[in-house]
Amino acid sequence: MTNTRTVSDSKRTFYTLHTRPINSIYRRVVDELMSEMHLLMVNTDYAYSPIYALGLVSAYDRLMTGYRPDADRESIFNALCKSVECEAADFRKDAADLLGTLDGLTWDSLMNGDATGTLATAMAQVSGNAKFKYSRVFAIGVYAILEKLDAEKLKDKEGLNTALKTLAETLNLSVDKVQKDLELYRSNLEKMAAAQIVMADILAADRKKRDQREQDKAARAAAAAPVEVAPAEETKNDVTAV
Repeated sequence: MTNTRTVSDSKRTFYTLHTRPINSIYRRVVDELMSEMHLLMVNTDYAYSPIYALGLVSAYDRLMTGYRPDADRESIFNALCKSVECEAADFRKDAADLLGTLDGLTWDSLMNGDATGTLATAMAQVSGNAKFKYSRVFAIGVYAILEKLDAEKLKDKEGLNTALKTLAETLNLSVDKVQKDLELYRSNLEKMAAAQIVMADILAADRKKRDQREQDKAARAAAAAPVEVAPAEETKNDVTAV
C-alpha cells in the first residue's frame, strides 16, 4: 500500500530543488499554489484539464511578475511543479496549445456554445464528469480564456459575472464559487501590483542611500588624504670675494 504524500512532503521536495531564498512578498504566492496543487492532485476525484494548466500558468506568471532575480522565476515554477510530481514544461505546453485554439473565437461565440478543438474537448470532459474536482486554479483558467478573447470586457463587472455564470452552468460548476474565487484572484492581482510598486520604491530609496553613502565615503577619504607639498628650491649663498 502506497502512502499518500503530504503537503510537507511537497514542500520538502520544493525546497530541495530550489535552494535560494524567496522574496517575502512572493513566498505566500508560492506556498498557497503549492498547497492547492498538492491537495487537488492527491484527491481521488482529480482529473487533469488543460484549462487547469492554463489557470496555473496564468496565476503563477501574473502573481510573480517583477520577481527578482528574474532567472529565479522559472526555477521556482519548475520546483513547484516537481514538488507535486509534475513537469512545468507539460503545463506550459498545454496552456499554450489551449490558447492557440482560441484564434477566431469570440467572447459572444463562446457564450453561445461555439467552442471548438481543444477547448471544446476540455469543456466536454469537465461538464460530463459528475465528480469533477473544482479548484480555484481551474477558475483562473476560465478567466484567462475570457481575457484572451476580449480583455476589455473584463472591465465590465456585470458583463463578466454574466459570462462566468454562463460558463459555470455549462461546465456544471458552482456559479458562486467561480465568481468568488475570481473576485479574490483579481483582488490579489491588484494587491500584488501595489506591493510591487512599494517594493520598487523601497529598492530605489535604498539605492539612493547607498550611492550617497559611497559619495560621502569618497569625500571623507579625499579630505583625510595628506596634502603633498612640492619641495622648495635650494637657495644659493653668494660668496663675495674680499
